[in-house]
Amino acid sequence: MKITQQAQERHVLNVIVDNEPGILAKITGMFTARGYNIDSLTVADISEDHAISRITIVTRGPEPVIDQIRAQLERLVPVHKVIDLTESGEHVERELALIKVAGKGDNRVEALRIAELFRANVVDTTTGSFVFELTGSPDKINSFIALMRELGLVEVGRSGIVGMMRGAGTD
Repeated sequence: MKITQQAQERHVLNVIVDNEPGILAKITGMFTARGYNIDSLTVADISEDHAISRITIVTRGPEPVIDQIRAQLERLVPVHKVIDLTESGEHVERELALIKVAGKGDNRVEALRIAELFRANVVDTTTGSFVFELTGSPDKINSFIALMRELGLVEVGRSGIVGMMRGAGTD
């Protein structure tokens, strides 16, 4: 008998929460307790009075698991709402990365040329290395990192994904 595995779908969830101590621990604890993985996690205060935060979580799973994650998040007391950007329609996703590349001669020139093509900014430079700042989709950042591996990639720091719905409305 052949067992078919359900497709693992990538979902971007915006979770609007009270900005209070322990909320992030509650949310990550819920993922840990049920064996769900978090691919990316970002948190930021989004209100003028610092009372509300947006947590953006990127996770993967079959549709029933994603539905269960949403339902369990909505049950947590300090959660105001959960928006699945992936299912809600067109949305924008961006990530910031700092990429350190060491090299001399032709590799150095090539790294600068590629950085210009990707619209990466040089935020630090020495005679033997650069630190590039790149903002864009995760695919764009992954492509840039892959090219830099061949030229002397030393280190990568990534912020995690932030996302919101397109258009004039709010989430």
